[in-house]
Amino acid sequence: MKKENWPDEVRRLCGTLGIEHPIIQAPMAGGPSTPKLVAAVSNAGGLGSLGLGYLAPGDIDAEIKKTRALTDRPFAVNLFVPSPGGRGGISDNILKRLNEYTGELGVDGPDVPPEPSGFTFEDQLGVVLDNNAPVFSFTFGLPEERYIKELLHRNIAVIGTATCVREGVLLEGAGCNAVTAQGSEAGGHRGTFDTTQGTPMIGSMSLIPQLADSLGIPVIASGGIMDGRGIVAALALGASGVQMGTAFLGCEEARLAGPWLDALLRSSDTSTVLTKTFSGKYARGIKNRFIEEMAGLEDEVPEYPIQNTLTRPLRSAAKSQSNPDFMSLWAGQSSPLTKRSTAGELFDRLLREIREVIVRINEEI
Repeated sequence: MKKENWPDEVRRLCGTLGIEHPIIQAPMAGGPSTPKLVAAVSNAGGLGSLGLGYLAPGDIDAEIKKTRALTDRPFAVNLFVPSPGGRGGISDNILKRLNEYTGELGVDGPDVPPEPSGFTFEDQLGVVLDNNAPVFSFTFGLPEERYIKELLHRNIAVIGTATCVREGVLLEGAGCNAVTAQGSEAGGHRGTFDTTQGTPMIGSMSLIPQLADSLGIPVIASGGIMDGRGIVAALALGASGVQMGTAFLGCEEARLAGPWLDALLRSSDTSTVLTKTFSGKYARGIKNRFIEEMAGLEDEVPEYPIQNTLTRPLRSAAKSQSNPDFMSLWAGQSSPLTKRSTAGELFDRLLREIREVIVRINEEI
């Protein structure tokens, strides 16, 4: 697809973000969104995204600089809006089970109480501002108004994440340039606001048109999109662009532990489930022993970020030992469509498939 052939609303989003094609690589925190992957997507004409929500300010600065050394195109930096701090005590049942698992792997159990991170969201955002990142995206809520105003004042495009219409309306009112509509099919954590009652599980087919009808800013579809068919469908529903995560996990530039990649390539349409046992927030991943055995304790899981900190020793040990039983194998519902390739090859294939789908539809109508 040539840039001039995209619909007006698509060109509007591309113009805001400074990209050629309305394809955004999702910011996958915890390792997969490497500078190499982000730069490859941006160099192909899309928007690569660094998922840096877990990192200290110095590490954020380093990742941005590594990415800048690989591309002169726009890319996004993504952070987590801080939660109130996690409520509720830590149950003996949770601690007992986690200590059993860490003992099985031969490592120390979690610290109680969990150690704080030692840095704040404001510290992290300060690095984004200092580096004048081209695009800033966020999830888990809405940052303070002063932060968004400062980002916009510096001509940094701002993208928020919504899992329901109410959240999208709040993001538009706060001044965001675009909203990512995260359907329930999406892999990884739900971006639901702490102020939203429950955890909305609205599928993309329903969420995208409702947000598109409710907002005056571009909507970016996210959740279950793996190929050109999904991209065309999202645009037909009213989206101005798409954000794809699981599709890019299969790319050579992504930093993915072997068992995680193997699980993706072996997955079926029923492999993924929603769980909050890893972090205290609901997230979609491939079923494994930890998820299945902890399912009966979900009601006792402390809120994010407490549970996320408690499970960190277990997850780290599992990764170092290549043990998929205790790893968070995040993936969306379309994970069986994952293919191995470079990011450039994937991007070329997506553009080719978009053209083929549009031609086929035109021929059949």
